[in-house]
Amino acid sequence: MFGIVRPCTHRLSDGLKTEWMAHLCGLCLALRADHGQFARIATNYDGLIISVLTEAQTERSGGERRTAGPCPLRAMRTAPVARGEGARLAAAVSLVLASAKVRDHVADRDGLLARRPMAAAARRVAAGWDRAGARAGRELGFDTAVLVDAVDRQTGIETLAGPGTPLLTVTEPTETATAAAFAHTAVLAGRPGNAAPLAEAGRLFGRLAHLLDAVEDREADAAAGAWNPLTATGTSLAEARRLADDALHGIRLALRDADFVDDTLLHVLLAHELRQSVDRAFGTAACSHQGYGATPHQGGAPGPYGAPGPYGGQNPYGGQNPYGGQNPYGGAGGFGGGTPPGFGGGPGGGEPPRPRPRGLLAGCAAFTWLFCTCQICCAKEYEGPWSRKKREGCCRDCDCNPSGCDCCCPCDGC
Repeated sequence: MFGIVRPCTHRLSDGLKTEWMAHLCGLCLALRADHGQFARIATNYDGLIISVLTEAQTERSGGERRTAGPCPLRAMRTAPVARGEGARLAAAVSLVLASAKVRDHVADRDGLLARRPMAAAARRVAAGWDRAGARAGRELGFDTAVLVDAVDRQTGIETLAGPGTPLLTVTEPTETATAAAFAHTAVLAGRPGNAAPLAEAGRLFGRLAHLLDAVEDREADAAAGAWNPLTATGTSLAEARRLADDALHGIRLALRDADFVDDTLLHVLLAHELRQSVDRAFGTAACSHQGYGATPHQGGAPGPYGAPGPYGGQNPYGGQNPYGGQNPYGGAGGFGGGTPPGFGGGPGGGEPPRPRPRGLLAGCAAFTWLFCTCQICCAKEYEGPWSRKKREGCCRDCDCNPSGCDCCCPCDGC
């Protein structure tokens, strides 16, 4: 699943976690109900914000939830899921934007899509998603043509962009598309007065989505020779961060001008978690459940105190080795020439023996177990089903903080 707002569930209270999962599962099931099983691949973290926005403006009537059956991604548990027009609009928007993402990968000749048969099949899938999204949009009074038009204009804008082109010229189509989707939630909720501020919030959210995607992909795009907005326009990371921070502030101001029934989850996602997404993209935040992102005492790597190492890069012994320059484990410096007791995997040191890879059937059985117990998604570390190498769950980049909403959060009026 793609998206920039990927909250670590450790940051959410139990109630908000349940609500967030209800919208995520509701989007997935709305895609299945309206567009078939394969469409569920378009489920994404940002699309559920459309569902959250709609519900935040709507008076609760008791019919907003239904109980869904067991699902492997919920460890075969049932759960309450969001239903109604908000989830369906989120599904239609997600489907159209997913088709745009597919066409973008085809244009960039990414991976298997560099092969003509695969590219042709992907184009057919994208076209089908466009038609399905447009049909669902019409039923909800939303014209998805504005999304398709924005996607079509994006290619031409990127072709003409070069050094000196304002970065906001490149992000404009994305801004237009998300503004239209956000604004239509006010129509569905029967609050037309919210349309203008939500359109502004959506415009800035689209800007952020485009910016953060460009920042996260910058190095990979450079290595692959792919087009990247920052590289093409000559925009520095400092300028991109300034634009991102301005967009964050603008989203908060726009949401203040809208009238909500209950915006608790919306506030967490678009005020707190969106800030965390920006920090994560620019490398200024890390998940507290995974240490500090680097070995804190090596080579100037950042430690928990925001400086190289826990002592700001200084030796706490004033430059003197308390062991007289000798490794207490018998080597010459660090652990390079000797290993402390209990380290090294054996009496002679060195790496411990690696487990042998599993065969085809055993690996399939292990994969089934990992998938059904959600370890592939949620585990900090698990053993690869076939290779048996240590791997990290796809939520490993979450930016958790067990203390919840910090007092130093830059959001006003938490």
